[in-house]
Amino acid sequence: MNLLENIREGLRAIQSNLLRTVLTGLIISIGIMSLVGILTAVDGVKHSLDQTFSSLGANSFDIERKGANNGGRRQGRTEKEYPEISYEEASQYKSLMSDNAMVSLSAFISGATIVKSETEKTNPNITIIAGDENYLQNENLNLARGRGFSTVEQETGTNVAIVGSELVDNLFPKVNPIGQYVTFLGRRFKIIGQLEKEGSSMGGNGGDRRIIIPLETGRQIPRQGNSELNYDIKTAIPKPEELNYVMGEATGIMRNVRHDALGREESFEIRRSDSLLQSLGEITGYLKVGGFVIGFITLLGASVGLMNIMMVSVNERTREIGVRKALGATAHQIRQQFLIEAIVICILGGLLGILLGVVIGNSIAALIGDGGFIVPWLWVFTGLAICVFVGVVSGYYPAFKASKLDPIESLRYE
Repeated sequence: MNLLENIREGLRAIQSNLLRTVLTGLIISIGIMSLVGILTAVDGVKHSLDQTFSSLGANSFDIERKGANNGGRRQGRTEKEYPEISYEEASQYKSLMSDNAMVSLSAFISGATIVKSETEKTNPNITIIAGDENYLQNENLNLARGRGFSTVEQETGTNVAIVGSELVDNLFPKVNPIGQYVTFLGRRFKIIGQLEKEGSSMGGNGGDRRIIIPLETGRQIPRQGNSELNYDIKTAIPKPEELNYVMGEATGIMRNVRHDALGREESFEIRRSDSLLQSLGEITGYLKVGGFVIGFITLLGASVGLMNIMMVSVNERTREIGVRKALGATAHQIRQQFLIEAIVICILGGLLGILLGVVIGNSIAALIGDGGFIVPWLWVFTGLAICVFVGVVSGYYPAFKASKLDPIESLRYE
């Protein structure tokens, strides 16, 4: 009996005991399904959360003047004072990075501002921000109604504004604010858009108390003491996994723009926005390890069940083994036949388990978030390899026992 004939004989034996084969295959498929299903669900949830965190800024980073957040002091000592990022520097950086990322420029114009309509006025708690054409998208701000700034309004510095929902509630509670006029910082602005309500966060709702005006308009508003505006730069990329590479490129470009000498520290700071995404990666890593352990334990139980069934098969076919040995089959060929049966059963059960695992895993991920349909090819091939390994391990002892049977005693077995 050659290998091909052994494979045929193994398939015939499987077909003649179809019910037992199906039940045995189901044991294996449940183990593989738990392994692939858990890991597929983890990958699907991670993909969905990656997209969610990306929409919250996890695929972006901010550039600002060094020491802007610590008042020039660090650990009780005075730090070197670095110049503000100028409009020319910010614009040059934006131009150089435009091919690889979406860059938005913004500037803080005023805080604690009073805004007036024709009949009402707000408390002095409104923040005025000037932003360019990419500001709304990079900050993930959505409009409840109205529109964003046009190119002409950005270039000419038109007095138009996008306002927060709390300001609308205070000044225009019963009318559509679009097209209405408000006055602040000594200028009259036309409302062209209203931001979606953000609600309270950490005890406040500052997002609903802001007004956004075109960047050029903000540059034209006189500053107290003729101080220069400090421009904030936000860079967003479509693929979060490329963030480190783009940050390195941005550092080189910004050093060149700011004329930071070679060997000197940067006069600016780059802050990542993906700390949550990094924490998520660590958590999903632990989930994968846990899922693999659970799936492996299930497969271990399945392998014991397969070995038990193969032992029963050897006992049932003792006379058949004796006939084959009497006809000249060697111990190696007998071992090979039973190993092939075990491996084929494992592969059939494994394929079903992989299919069910992918479907169930994606279904679980879809219940949590819309992450698309994922086929974890790594775990698919890993599952198939495990199936073959389980078949070899579970089938070896029964096959070895069958190969050692005495042909005379086997023929007398009933």
